[in-house]
Amino acid sequence: MNKENFKEKLISFHDKNYKLLLLIPLIMIIGSFIYLGFFHAQNHDFFYKDISLTGGTSVTINDGNVNSENLKNAISSKLDDVNIRQVSDLATQKQIAVIVETRSDQQQVKKVLENYLGYSLNDVNSSFEFTGSSLSSSFYNQLLIALLVAFVLMALVIFIQFKTFVPSMAVIFSAFADILMPLVVVDMLGIKISSAGIVAFLMLIGYSVDTDILLTNKVLRREGKSLNRKIIESFKTGITMTLTAIASVVAALLIAGPYSSVLYQIFLIMTFGLLFDIFNTWLTNVSIIKWYVLHKKKKNEN
Repeated sequence: MNKENFKEKLISFHDKNYKLLLLIPLIMIIGSFIYLGFFHAQNHDFFYKDISLTGGTSVTINDGNVNSENLKNAISSKLDDVNIRQVSDLATQKQIAVIVETRSDQQQVKKVLENYLGYSLNDVNSSFEFTGSSLSSSFYNQLLIALLVAFVLMALVIFIQFKTFVPSMAVIFSAFADILMPLVVVDMLGIKISSAGIVAFLMLIGYSVDTDILLTNKVLRREGKSLNRKIIESFKTGITMTLTAIASVVAALLIAGPYSSVLYQIFLIMTFGLLFDIFNTWLTNVSIIKWYVLHKKKKNEN
């Protein structure tokens, strides 16, 4: 089968089944809501939070000889909600420090760590950071408000841009799905979201609507070409944009991620979001737009 025959068969299949294909994202959205409902019932929140959002103590121990697994096993029963990360030299890959994060207070953490290590922790061999629960809660609420405001403003701009309900809602729905689905994956993996993670979801709002706007703009405003031709041209441009972004983000994740928990979480969430954006744009949004255009054309003919 040559390239042209394959393209024609694919177009023919989509023309016949584009409405039916909408059941796939619909099932995924409903499944995501059900999962988050069960998750909230068990954890009283929609995702796991790290100490930047709950409050607690972060300790950096400048000792390359500390075994992180042994340390975690030794102190987990004595401190609340312990998480330990290694810090390595970028050039040699050698461990230079470990970071201990816990919800316990600073004095208790210092006592437990000193008992395990066998020496005193001071300003030379360690650094302590403590964040109160009220401050973390306030910061968390501000981040959520920023996320909500950004989404509302994005939706407003979309409605002003296209001035039609169905295409605008298709873009907004796809952008919402690009946030919802990565959140479910993050919860399934047991990742604790930090303030950096909230920022990553905020960034996804901008990334996710690019291809949707490209598709909607070309289909609704470009004249002189068939609907399928406009969709194919949009796909070629849009998939190139998304795959380039994914390649950049994955490269950054592999290079910088192991040395920075902040960058690791941002790039990981963005990778999930961009992958889901391919699905939500070129399955969900395409089918809605095609349905809208063909229904409008049929209505005008009658």
